[in-house]
Amino acid sequence: MRLGSGVFAASCVAIEVIGVAIFIRGFFPAPVRSSARPEQGVETPAPEPMAGASSNWTKLPSPLFSKVVIMLIDALRDDFVFGSKGVKYMPYTTYLVEKGAAHSFVAEAKPPTVTMPRIKALMTGSLPGFVDIIRNLNSPVLLEDNVIRQAKAAGKRMIFYGDETWLKLFPKHFVEYDGTTSFFVSDYIEVDNNVTRHLDKVLKRGDWDVLILHYLGLDHIGHISGPNSPLIGHKLSEMDSILMKIHTSLLSKERETLSPSLLVLCGDHGMSETGSHGASSTEEVSTPLILISSTFERKPGDIRPPKHVQQTDLAATLAIGLGLPIPKDSVGSLLFPVIEGKPMREKLRFLHLNTLQLSKLLQENVPSYEKDPGFEQFKMAERLHGNWVKLHLEENHSDILLGLGTKVLRQYLGALKTLSLSLSTQVAHYDIYSMAVGTVVVLEVLTLFLLNTPHVLCRKDELDVPVLSPVFSLLFYLVFLVLSAIHVLVCTSSESSCYLCSLPWLAAGGVMVLVSALLCAILSTLLRMVFNGTLLKKVAESAAHPSSGWSEVDLLLLLGTVGHVLSLGASSFVEEEHQTWYFLVNTLCLALSQETCRSYFVGDDCEPQHCFHVEQGCGDTLACTYSTSYNTPERDRTRKGVSFSEAQGSCKWWTVLASPWLVLICCRLLRSLNQTGVQGAHRPDFSHWLTSSDHKVQLSGLAALSLVVIFVLIQRGCSLVSKAALALGLLGVFCYRAAIGVVVFPWQSDNKAISKGIIEARFVYVFVLGILFTGTKDLLKAQVIAADFKTKTVGLWEIHSGLVLLAALLLRPHNLPVLALSLLIQTVMTKFIWKPLRHNAAEITVMHYWFGQAFFYFQGNSNNIATIDISAGFVGLDTYMEVPATFLTVFGTYVGPVLWASHLVHFLSSETSNGSALSRACFCYALVCSVPVATYIVLVTSLRYHLFIWSVFSPKLLYEGMHLLITAALCAVFTATNQTRHTRA
Repeated sequence: MRLGSGVFAASCVAIEVIGVAIFIRGFFPAPVRSSARPEQGVETPAPEPMAGASSNWTKLPSPLFSKVVIMLIDALRDDFVFGSKGVKYMPYTTYLVEKGAAHSFVAEAKPPTVTMPRIKALMTGSLPGFVDIIRNLNSPVLLEDNVIRQAKAAGKRMIFYGDETWLKLFPKHFVEYDGTTSFFVSDYIEVDNNVTRHLDKVLKRGDWDVLILHYLGLDHIGHISGPNSPLIGHKLSEMDSILMKIHTSLLSKERETLSPSLLVLCGDHGMSETGSHGASSTEEVSTPLILISSTFERKPGDIRPPKHVQQTDLAATLAIGLGLPIPKDSVGSLLFPVIEGKPMREKLRFLHLNTLQLSKLLQENVPSYEKDPGFEQFKMAERLHGNWVKLHLEENHSDILLGLGTKVLRQYLGALKTLSLSLSTQVAHYDIYSMAVGTVVVLEVLTLFLLNTPHVLCRKDELDVPVLSPVFSLLFYLVFLVLSAIHVLVCTSSESSCYLCSLPWLAAGGVMVLVSALLCAILSTLLRMVFNGTLLKKVAESAAHPSSGWSEVDLLLLLGTVGHVLSLGASSFVEEEHQTWYFLVNTLCLALSQETCRSYFVGDDCEPQHCFHVEQGCGDTLACTYSTSYNTPERDRTRKGVSFSEAQGSCKWWTVLASPWLVLICCRLLRSLNQTGVQGAHRPDFSHWLTSSDHKVQLSGLAALSLVVIFVLIQRGCSLVSKAALALGLLGVFCYRAAIGVVVFPWQSDNKAISKGIIEARFVYVFVLGILFTGTKDLLKAQVIAADFKTKTVGLWEIHSGLVLLAALLLRPHNLPVLALSLLIQTVMTKFIWKPLRHNAAEITVMHYWFGQAFFYFQGNSNNIATIDISAGFVGLDTYMEVPATFLTVFGTYVGPVLWASHLVHFLSSETSNGSALSRACFCYALVCSVPVATYIVLVTSLRYHLFIWSVFSPKLLYEGMHLLITAALCAVFTATNQTRHTRA
């Protein structure tokens, strides 16, 4: 079957997306779990150990507290409470921490530091899987054993107000509830008022046992303006007053009922210096945990600095405090200060229950559990505990009993610490079968790409891809039967659950058919190349002429792409990948400068491969022809340079010579705008200076200037109507930012009331949709009516302009210079480098890919989940809508690659006489994206036990998967545009 190279590339990338999805589903494993499921009923608690007889303590201890209030403040960092901000804005909380009846801790949250996995950790005591960062957008029902389920089974009446994630995780568990949308980050006032408005009524009543309040406002402020915003202080003061109201109400109730209560103040995660979260920086994982109760005795002058604990320790502590069984999957330890004032026998009983639960979990997940130091400590403590109980029941109150009790206590605490650490660091179970199948699919697609690369580089418009013959061959059916047998064997003998085994047989069979067909297609292509002599011919030509057809720029593009792929095997290079792209782009500028100088000064003498091609009498601007240089190899070999005298008389050649240096200067300026990565993220940069409240005027001026530059650069190829829409849209962008208080008009006072900017943002959306519609209409007109060449060119440019306007709306004001300089570089490269030097389609495609990747990092992104700006997903939305919010967030994150790919489509379509260049560009773009993905999944498979697998390599895997999905969409656009051109031709 003969396929265009663009159609072939788009199909391969779509198949590769399936392979990567299967791999990711298998790579992100389920953490350690107990084999006993919650639906099996409540187990009888283990009796108290006793030497030689049975104990009379066979039931769970009585609850320590009659009521529990959990006040969870989203994104509450530890220094917001224990640092200078806490002293200034939270005086009542600071008093309780320093002098009140409270125990304070710094609870470490494990990555991913997003809300849903953190709630699971707090309530189950387990470590959620990293894939929960994806499920965070739409939380499923929590099926693991947890404190909420245990409390409901025990007849506890629970009330919840706040983040609706709780209602998705625990449906039908609360007798009264009111959920708020967690993803509408523009709102930080009403989202908290909707929680607080219920407090007065609930606190006066006594018909509840557990009250959970989840406040989202602080997190939303962080996403909007960062942790140093003046809004942070106001929100902390508001939270402090709410805490004081709850505490004083609980104390008054205690005086009436004489039963103690517990107030828990905690955060689910922190926030980075940019206000986001999701990664593993100290600011994101360090959260305050304060337990407040009148039962916690405190002597005058008793200073208790916050102790460092794990966030998972809260589940076991709450279970003991409410008289409930500890969740079976919990890896946390009981916070000992909570029971420190209890009699020795009760303390030992609590510690025994916690240690026994951890030892059972260890036995079910570690085959050699008996050799674990924590298990050995537990067995020793249990024996000593039995001896102590025997002496206690004999009413032996000697010093021996006290000394033995203290020894047992220390032994239990040591066993708890060791067991918890062993389970927390226990390697989770990977779904190796799904990982292997996904890897095979991706590698097969990459092999097909590489086998067809020589044909594409030889400018063949169509590829002869064997599809039907392999499918009807005997080999295909043999491979399919073998794979099916392996699938049945794995699914029937595997002890752990496999994702592919959970699929319907029809879907799993489809995957086997896909793998078999790809393998047969590869073998058929390879055999055809060998029998036809194509492969041997290519090898012989390469050996005879190793440097023929390869310029310095070609070698740089090849070696740079390969070098970047190899760098992904090192964690430091993954963390600082932006440095790799900055280096490659800067080196490319120097190489282009060398090429322009050689073409200008050497001219005809050396007959360089790339040289200026200029029409005489072009005046002040270059009038360059591109014509068939993309398609005709003979033209490339016969091109001649322009002599020095001709150059002086025709054009201003200094613009060509200076253009690479101008691009280099722009890239250097952009590097100073946003510090990213890990090593340099904390360093001051220009964006921090601009976003501070003292420099709002400077930010406003820079944003206005950037919008003007954007209009000047983008309007040149638009129709008159689109120019007017673009101008009004860019004005609306500035009005939107002024409405939300980020920038100001010259006549506007700085203390003007701010809004959500819903009307202004939707005003811009109207023009975005209008421009996109106009461009799409021109494309369809060029296809259906076979209109002239200019109609198609204008349509593509208007689509590009609509995307630029959308990017201007979603990017934060300090990033508007990134967009403006991106358009400037595109203009300079088009007029003064790509056209005069007449680079071929493959070179231009790789250059666009490089610049797209560099601009991904120029706007402040990294391979860290925390740098995703989710506020872009809520521009112009007054309620949370999952599909628009997801699309806007993804587009706002990948603005750089998308706009450079859009420019590539327009450039190649407008500069070539047929669609072959665009087809080859689609193939090359898909190839340079597929190579890193295929290599990276092999690397992460081999590095799956690496120390930084979850903090460094796993987030990068998610970024690569999303980038591949975007590439698939871009290839579909390439193919559709090329089909339009074929139809017209």
